[in-house]
Amino acid sequence: MTATVSRTQTPEPAAPALHPRRWLALTIIAIAQLMVVLDATIVNIALPEMQHALEISDSQRQWVLTAYTLTFGGLLLLGGRIADYWGRKRTFIAGAVGFALASALGGLAWDGTSLFAARGLQGAFGALLAPAGLALLTVLFTDAKERAKAFAVYGAIAGGGAALGLLLGGVLTEYADWRWCLLVNIPIAAIAIFAAVPVVPESKAHGDTRYDIPGAIAVTLGLISLVYGLTKAAEPEYGWESGQTLGFLGAGAALLIVFLVIQKFSKNPLLPLRILLDRNRGGAYLSSTLTGAGLMGAFFFLTFYFQGTLGYTPVEAGLASLPVSAGVFISAGVASQLLPKLGAKPLMVAGAVLAAGAMLFLTRIGVDTAYTTHVLPGAIVLGLGLGFTFVPLSSLALVGVPQHDAGAASATLNATQQVGGSLGAALLSTFALNATTAYAESHMSPTADPRVVMGEAAVHGYTVAFAWGGGLLVVSALIITFLIKVRKSDLPTEGAVHVG
Repeated sequence: MTATVSRTQTPEPAAPALHPRRWLALTIIAIAQLMVVLDATIVNIALPEMQHALEISDSQRQWVLTAYTLTFGGLLLLGGRIADYWGRKRTFIAGAVGFALASALGGLAWDGTSLFAARGLQGAFGALLAPAGLALLTVLFTDAKERAKAFAVYGAIAGGGAALGLLLGGVLTEYADWRWCLLVNIPIAAIAIFAAVPVVPESKAHGDTRYDIPGAIAVTLGLISLVYGLTKAAEPEYGWESGQTLGFLGAGAALLIVFLVIQKFSKNPLLPLRILLDRNRGGAYLSSTLTGAGLMGAFFFLTFYFQGTLGYTPVEAGLASLPVSAGVFISAGVASQLLPKLGAKPLMVAGAVLAAGAMLFLTRIGVDTAYTTHVLPGAIVLGLGLGFTFVPLSSLALVGVPQHDAGAASATLNATQQVGGSLGAALLSTFALNATTAYAESHMSPTADPRVVMGEAAVHGYTVAFAWGGGLLVVSALIITFLIKVRKSDLPTEGAVHVG
């Protein structure tokens, strides 16, 4: 007797339904992301006008940049967690509203302190807005091919927005007013907010919703204290040996140690230390920090050289800065093709060496040197080097990372670039101002023209900053050489996405 066994066919789980308005939602998220990216460069061209109008000292002017990047980088990890558990759409809209209000405060700034405060608030709300937008894309685009296209659009905005910011900053400063470099965010944010309400769906993660507030406070205050200490070191009445300088630097270091202790014992750490302790990821994050420092230093001092020394208008200064962005676009495309064939390490070493060489080339500038011979070649090579560095970094950040740590690892890469830019601008600004002061004191005489001496002293300070920036990139190349051991077969197919 033969028994017939009836087998019940288990249906395959249905693929998650695709959101019908996902591409429209991408457009809205991209508009908001463009606003965040623009703000990293749009004010750079307006810096000389801002400094003059608000009577900001040379030692304090770097706060226009660092106030933004410090809060953005320091709070980025917390912002991503808030978005996941408070609601990604809610966080996105709250971030956009806050960013617009902070931009309004900055556009109406009456002195340096109010401008610095506004920039810090912009960074804080940007740290909500950017990761919320990225998380929404991850939820909206569940098909692998569509998600790749969406992330490509997002990444293109991150790259193209920086170049657009240089041009727009020049146009607004020259033909309107420097305040519009901040006020322009208000209509952009309004469009994103009113469009997001009916189109973008809400989503949130479930589970333990506690936040590591002490960790966020410790790391942000620690970084601010370090930058403030470096600012004091640049002021002649304080210098490196003053009690205030050493006190702020020491407090900053202590707070960062407290942050690491909190991360070790917290049940919900902002930055799980297991992410940092892998030699490949640790090397990538160190390299990212140093690269961010060099990039910020280059744009910061070139802006003042173009407008203060060469006499360029804001629009001309923006155009003169574009070759760096062009170099990044070219080499990023080449690096994307070469990465699967060569692996990350050769490209990153080559990129760091190229960028360091470009910074050292820029030390040849003078009061009367020509842009085409003494700046343009270095700007192009700097961009090429940065592109060869950024693309492999995005992949290295996710090497060997479990799925539940991928978001934190990607956010850490973005945070290190922002923090590196903050510390780099403060450190290089201190070196430059100290060198400027020393040059002026040693060359001033009864027969010397003070305006000529001060002009030469300023350029000398810029060249010292470029030299130190090149040194930081050399250290980055050494770190890549000796720490990173990953093979090309270990690299993930998708890299971290830059949010700012």
